[in-house]
Amino acid sequence: MTDIVRVEDEYYVRASSALADDRTRVLKYGDTFAVFNRYGDIEPLGLSRFGLFHAETRHLSRFTLRLNQKQPLLLSSTVREDNAFLSVDLTNVDTSLNGGGELSRGTVHLFRLQFLRGATCYQYFRMLNYGLTPAKVSLLLLYDADFADIFEVRGTKRSRKGERLPDHAEGNRVALSYRGLDDVLRTTCMEFSPRPTSLSAQEASFEIALNPKEEKFVSCTICCERNTEAKTVASFQVAFRGLEKEYERPGIGECAITTPSESFNAWLTRSSADLRMLIEGNPEGPYPYAGVPWFNTVFGRDGIITALECLWMAPRIAEGVLKYLAETQATEEIPERDAEPGKILHEMRRGEMSVLNEVPFARYYGSVDSTPLFVMLAGAYFRRTANLSFLKEVWPNVKRAIEWMDTYGDLDKDGFVEYEQRSSRGLVQQGWKDSHDSIFHADGRMADAPIALCEVQGYVYAAKRSAALIARAFQEVEFAERLEAQAEALRDRFDEAFWCEELGMYALALDGKKKQCRVRSSNAGHALLCRIAKDERAKPLMESLMAEEMFSGWGIRTIGAGEARYNPMSYHNGSVWPHDNALIGVGFSLYGFQRQACEILHALFEVSRDVELHRLPELYCGFHKRPGTSGPTLYPVACAPQAWAAGAVFMLLRACLGMTLRASERQICFDQPTLPPEVDEIQIDNLKLVDTSVDLLVHRHDEGVAVEVMRRRGEIEILKSL
Repeated sequence: MTDIVRVEDEYYVRASSALADDRTRVLKYGDTFAVFNRYGDIEPLGLSRFGLFHAETRHLSRFTLRLNQKQPLLLSSTVREDNAFLSVDLTNVDTSLNGGGELSRGTVHLFRLQFLRGATCYQYFRMLNYGLTPAKVSLLLLYDADFADIFEVRGTKRSRKGERLPDHAEGNRVALSYRGLDDVLRTTCMEFSPRPTSLSAQEASFEIALNPKEEKFVSCTICCERNTEAKTVASFQVAFRGLEKEYERPGIGECAITTPSESFNAWLTRSSADLRMLIEGNPEGPYPYAGVPWFNTVFGRDGIITALECLWMAPRIAEGVLKYLAETQATEEIPERDAEPGKILHEMRRGEMSVLNEVPFARYYGSVDSTPLFVMLAGAYFRRTANLSFLKEVWPNVKRAIEWMDTYGDLDKDGFVEYEQRSSRGLVQQGWKDSHDSIFHADGRMADAPIALCEVQGYVYAAKRSAALIARAFQEVEFAERLEAQAEALRDRFDEAFWCEELGMYALALDGKKKQCRVRSSNAGHALLCRIAKDERAKPLMESLMAEEMFSGWGIRTIGAGEARYNPMSYHNGSVWPHDNALIGVGFSLYGFQRQACEILHALFEVSRDVELHRLPELYCGFHKRPGTSGPTLYPVACAPQAWAAGAVFMLLRACLGMTLRASERQICFDQPTLPPEVDEIQIDNLKLVDTSVDLLVHRHDEGVAVEVMRRRGEIEILKSL
């Protein structure tokens, strides 16, 4: 049985892989990542998704440790809060020794440390004998490499593969190699220190004598190589010191956020560390990869939304995202890639199957929303930084994106941006809910293309207003006025075509015949985020989203309970996504519903307290919160970490505080700031705006919430409205 099923030319992860139950440990550096079990092992058993991956190929499908031929006892296993290192404490089980006698359980402590740097995995083992007599122990490392493409690991079948080349083992080195059908030579090179007692292409064995209280060490470097001769790799000590030095710097930005709540701080710390891990070392620069394990690559939509979530505190992410997406913007029509001039990238892949076009995602453009979101991000970046010198570089790309919206995006020239699959192997649904069954009518029938999604019209509205703002800064007044007029006309048409009184919200979509998909969905909340919702619609829309059918207690569901295709265990039809909730939370705050934004923040905070490592997953099931339960029901194959899930806390904090940063005016504004019940104060240090910075304390008092300036550097104005 595979981990992926093919449905209407799309790829879906089978729940049988159950990553949520495996309690995995994840490390990532650039385009190299590793998924271990709690022992620090890569086990090939069953539907294993463990491995050491580089450039979307699994370079190790097995790397397991045995102590005296047995799996040791697990004492502890944790990834450091900055995600730099995995440390595992182990000890021996009761063992009968070959020379006679017994090694009692708990005599030898084995400490295991692992980290990634560059394309290399470093493994370190320290053994210490706490017994009163000498002990002889055998440390055995078992390894293998299947060089499976990431889509193969996910379950896609291949009719043929490349050639697994002969293995080489000599002295203290092992080389496992594979030449792909793309003619790329991929090699896994392992080097051990000290030299193993015995070495083969499958295992390395160390016979170690330990006197009482004596400790000894073994280390291993595992280098992932492509089309290169064996290269010099930094020693464990040098690489360790280098990584420690890198992590002396703060998280994703110079701004620091703290609260009196240890649990809330743990969520903030892990979220910041996850974002940093998903950015650190990426060949594209400061562009957050979407998530591990399935999406450790560039996704346009995910990168943009993550940048928006973190913009107020770390604008450099937005700069990196805008730059890379401008460089990869489509310039021609390529139907098999769903590419059209001006369109922004959906997904980039470098693996063997993608390069060979066995899957269509080498450079794929099948998302209808990445293009308006790109323009939205450019406008938000301008408001946050006033950096016209950078925006001048991407302004031509912004204009081409707008042209795409008005031409290719509006398929039937009705003023709405729609999508219809062009690639026979691409995505059927091309909004953020891209499951094949995510867009449907009230009776459960699937909507026919071309489909105009509710939230996409909001993105287009916000994009045109954003572009108009930049155009005025560039003295392109006529262009700005035309964009503003188009945006206002779209707002009127949108309200007329999408508002559904019986739902109390905007319809999910319009189908190819312009019929409403009258389904309660979280998509409607994005209309608040984009300010396309008219003022009189805001309150009923908010109330519908916070009603029991939509709000599970753990967050707002993707669609409402009771809808025809509602399933709380599905990917998009009833689950809860943290990033979706963050976007809706900002929408609430823009219309003055700070208290409801805080309810969403509180719900996600409760989730963070109950999930492992305080790490919000990509999504979780939409079952209603039940009394006495600890945490939501996990979705079995959700990515964790996931960039836009990690960024959700920062966007929701901004929403609750009603905070807006206006670089041109050097102002930070707080509109009806509100704090969630578990947090009485928030300290924000070194918040930079152009050439100024400020330390702020936001705290609760008898009459509401106050904002105090603790330190100010440069001319910067802090405004607060009740």
